[in-house]
Amino acid sequence: MTRHSAALGNTLPGSGRQGRPLGSAPAPLLRRIVLQGKYETITMLRNGEQLILAIVLPLLAMVGLTVMPLLDGFGASRINVAVPGILALCAMSTAFTGQGISTGFDRRYGVLRFLSTTPLGRTGLIAGKILAVLAVLALQVLVVTAVALVLGWQPDPLGWAPGLALLVLGAAAFTALGLLVAGTVRPEATLAITNLLWILLGALGGIVIPAERLPALLQAIVHLLPSGALGQALREAFLAGSVSPGPVLVLLLWTAIAGGAATRWFKWN
Repeated sequence: MTRHSAALGNTLPGSGRQGRPLGSAPAPLLRRIVLQGKYETITMLRNGEQLILAIVLPLLAMVGLTVMPLLDGFGASRINVAVPGILALCAMSTAFTGQGISTGFDRRYGVLRFLSTTPLGRTGLIAGKILAVLAVLALQVLVVTAVALVLGWQPDPLGWAPGLALLVLGAAAFTALGLLVAGTVRPEATLAITNLLWILLGALGGIVIPAERLPALLQAIVHLLPSGALGQALREAFLAGSVSPGPVLVLLLWTAIAGGAATRWFKWN
């Protein structure tokens, strides 16, 4: 399926798949969004670089944290402390870095401008991207959970409901940030910015290594970052089965501010 057919909800004449010519009425909006989301999901999973970023590197980081003493002293096993941060890293990888890069190059090659003029529209296009992020994130959670359980992960059962909700909220915040970067700077700059921030936030942003293990100068700042808030909240959920309101408020603010800025300054061409 091409982007053109996904956006219009139609197929080429004579294809026999839907039995409508290109000139007929478009498919319902929900179907157009689902088709676009399916296309975006498949595209992300077929991209080798994004697959490494979304699956391979988080798994390697999880194994590394399990065998190294970086997470000792938190009152729980290494794997129990590591996994929430790795899940947060997955959300950032897909929603911020992956989606930001793909959107930036779609904008460069005129794909965004073309799709915004089809029946899919700008709202449908954004909704399709969000759907793709959630689909890939669900796959990441399944893979990471399976490997983590083999390594001995024992999450608090009460943490699953708030933990999954936090992942969705974190994905929303990082998607908004990714779209803001992709829609305001050149694609080459988007590539550099998103990859650099992935490294910095992953290492020093409180997402994998808890803020308590970072230099004192960074600790106060980290709690205000979406990475630090998501990492802290997920550790609270899966280690203690509860979530404090502070990190949730930080994520909500980042989602609202970045989403508003992206809506205001996003350039479609």
